[in-house]
Amino acid sequence: MHNHKTHWEKLYETKTESDLSWSQPYPHTSVDFINLFKLPKTSSVIDIGGGDSHLVDALLELGYSDISVLDISAKSIERAKARLGEKAAAITWIEKNIVDFEPERKYDFWHDRAAFHFLTVEIQIIKYLAIVKQSIKSGGHLVLGTFSDKGPNQCSGLEVKQYTEASMSALFEKDFKRIKCIEDTHITPFSTQQNFVFCSFQRTLKQIL
Repeated sequence: MHNHKTHWEKLYETKTESDLSWSQPYPHTSVDFINLFKLPKTSSVIDIGGGDSHLVDALLELGYSDISVLDISAKSIERAKARLGEKAAAITWIEKNIVDFEPERKYDFWHDRAAFHFLTVEIQIIKYLAIVKQSIKSGGHLVLGTFSDKGPNQCSGLEVKQYTEASMSALFEKDFKRIKCIEDTHITPFSTQQNFVFCSFQRTLKQIL
């Protein structure tokens, strides 16, 4: 099996932000969902596969104070810390493959842009769904962005799993209520287009054992 950690460490050691197709100066789509939910500034937020994404900067600017970033790559976390400087100390950094994540708390808001679609084996997807279910508070929110069926079928040399609004919604319907799905065209740093589907869900309001 391909060693994903080695793959991502090498990638972040050898490429600059402008070399990475998913880079975006400001995560407008993700921030729009956060504003849609009117999340209190005290909400606990976790960004899955956040790496050196600028979502954490945007969250800090918006006034959020309880932010966690999970990424498989230590190098990507180092890059984010270097960019944030002193502000990095306010963030909880988690170096972990998402399918090995054992959350020690529950979150109000789970964000994942372009990590989930790298899980191409059914057992990985099942583990992810179980971790999400365990990690999000009753009434909490989830936003997931993946390549759509009109998007690429590979990224950074790895295969990805494409999703439609229907196929993504079907995965989460047992424990979540779908709120809103959109298609989003991401313009890469090299001016190519990637079609994403973003879906937002709310953890159903029931007793979570």
